[in-house]
Amino acid sequence: MYADTQNEITRQVVRVAQLLLAYGADSELVEEISQRLGYALGLASVEISISSNSLVLTSLVHGRCITTTRRTREHGINMTIICELQRICLLTEKGIYGLNEVRKRVSRIQPRTYPKRYLVPMIGLSCASFCHLFGGDLAASILTFCASSVGMFVRLSIAKHHYNLLINFAVTAFVITLIAQLGYQIPFTETPKLPMAASVLMLVPGFPMINSISDMVKGHLNVGISRWGHATLLTVSSVIGITMAMQLGGLFL
Repeated sequence: MYADTQNEITRQVVRVAQLLLAYGADSELVEEISQRLGYALGLASVEISISSNSLVLTSLVHGRCITTTRRTREHGINMTIICELQRICLLTEKGIYGLNEVRKRVSRIQPRTYPKRYLVPMIGLSCASFCHLFGGDLAASILTFCASSVGMFVRLSIAKHHYNLLINFAVTAFVITLIAQLGYQIPFTETPKLPMAASVLMLVPGFPMINSISDMVKGHLNVGISRWGHATLLTVSSVIGITMAMQLGGLFL
């Protein structure tokens, strides 16, 4: 294998690792896919080191090492991209894809999002369903639907302008709680507590928490602690927004 070919393979493997890490894959999966893809493309060895905001990958062929470093930035959870990268790895292992095809497929990967007109009501419906499961009456479920739908609309609008995610969560939690506490201001429901609890469930950072625990259990302490810290900050931001709205509504008086 020529040095230029090894360089190109290394670039593609580290690009795949970078995308996996950016879109929410746990560290063990990033290592596994990177090594399997490298072996399938002809590398003798692939070593990867992952930190909270960067990764270092070294490829080895015929005693020749190439090391490259990439900075990683989170782009949110997107399992479609992770599944597509796994599919590319599997097809490369089967010999269907070569280096050129892998390059084309990876370069075409773009994050896809659901249309806002579908996402907003579905989030509202899911939170309203939780309210119903918690024992809320019909009025509480309707209030939960309205609060969480408006909150999701606010969250997407803020995200569109690329504001800090902590500010996003705080403002969204504030708006949701401000609407959900109407059950206390206007007594049209017998379960006013439940809309306040159910409507903010959309802000629970469940996936980052699971990934952080998974990373720490599997020995990737640096990444695990970093993800746990980020998820904790998101939770604290939500709590700040909820507390401010409750204070404004007089529920702490």
